[in-house]
Amino acid sequence: MGALTLADTHVAAPADLCVQPIARVGDPLSAVDTPALVLDLDAFEDNLRTMQVLAERHGVELRPHAKAHRCPEISLRQLALGAVGICCQKVTEVIPFIAAGIRNIHISNEVVGAQKLALLARLAKQAQITVCVDDARAAQELSDAMLAEKASVGVLVEIDVGQKRCGVQSPEELVALAQLVERLPQVCFAGIQAYHGGLQHKRSLEQRQKSWDKAVKLIRKHLQALEQAGIACPVVTGGGTGTAAFDVKSDVFTEIQAGTYAFMDTDYGGIDWDDTLAFRHSLFLLATVMSAPSPDRAVLDVGLKSTTAESGMPGLVGYEGVRCVAVNDEHSMLSIDEGAQGPRLGDKVRLIPGHCDPTFNLHDCVVAMRGDRVEAVWPISARGMSR
Repeated sequence: MGALTLADTHVAAPADLCVQPIARVGDPLSAVDTPALVLDLDAFEDNLRTMQVLAERHGVELRPHAKAHRCPEISLRQLALGAVGICCQKVTEVIPFIAAGIRNIHISNEVVGAQKLALLARLAKQAQITVCVDDARAAQELSDAMLAEKASVGVLVEIDVGQKRCGVQSPEELVALAQLVERLPQVCFAGIQAYHGGLQHKRSLEQRQKSWDKAVKLIRKHLQALEQAGIACPVVTGGGTGTAAFDVKSDVFTEIQAGTYAFMDTDYGGIDWDDTLAFRHSLFLLATVMSAPSPDRAVLDVGLKSTTAESGMPGLVGYEGVRCVAVNDEHSMLSIDEGAQGPRLGDKVRLIPGHCDPTFNLHDCVVAMRGDRVEAVWPISARGMSR
């Protein structure tokens, strides 16, 4: 008799062993199970309107970044308000958004490897897709994949404007690569991507302005080189939440790729903001106090499998003199100052994530709340799609 396989031993779980939904439409917040990712719809919708109005006022397109949330329903709401399309960061991440009916997608990243390129070519037959390139070989392989599938994509050459990550390193490299793309079949030069993620998070407005000024000077040099070579550049995409107030006024960007503005997190909440922008925290982690072993400490049922700590501790909402001081695999520790009133055993509390993007990727769904009631539960369909 051969060895048993997992398939041989698998049986359907009885109903009483099935995990119940984390929340149901109409539930009060108190009935939502934890840990849960919760979205305050009133604040979320205000944030969407604020950024859309800012972009429209200055004649710039808004292309929100779906890597921030990986949830098609969120992108659909941004598009309904006037966004031109969305950004994704990985090829597989695109799939749920196409399935949801979204047809204008920019992959704001380089795509290398035969399997990824073959998938990209198939997806490009179902949607208008652009993708970043910063290397001649990568451009050739992209063209070959499109030719094999009889598909086509737009190419945005990425330029390095100071982040020292991806991107061509000079205007001359940009021109040479753009000229190559124009010669290759099934791809077309659609513009440039100029993104500097590092400066989005500089604490002071003045610091961000100075770093942004340097980046924009570099962008203008690259655009001038294209113009001198007789190459049209219809799209200049980049920018983000932290620089949006500058990006829309630059006369350089044709579209901006902000993402976190819809939710906010403690990292973005800790920077100085331009007076014209006022984004609210809309995204929260709902947690339960699972232990209160001493007057100066409480323990929550949220850990690194529900949030991240690389951008700092989550922020506790509604308690003076109480703060999150550590996040372990399955626990978060609250420190309670002497004389302060901390949450009690069984209480549910809200935390502001330190970094919203990876936090979304740790959850299957987001519970959308209107006031104290669950209005919807939206699947985070692109969770884990990082290839």
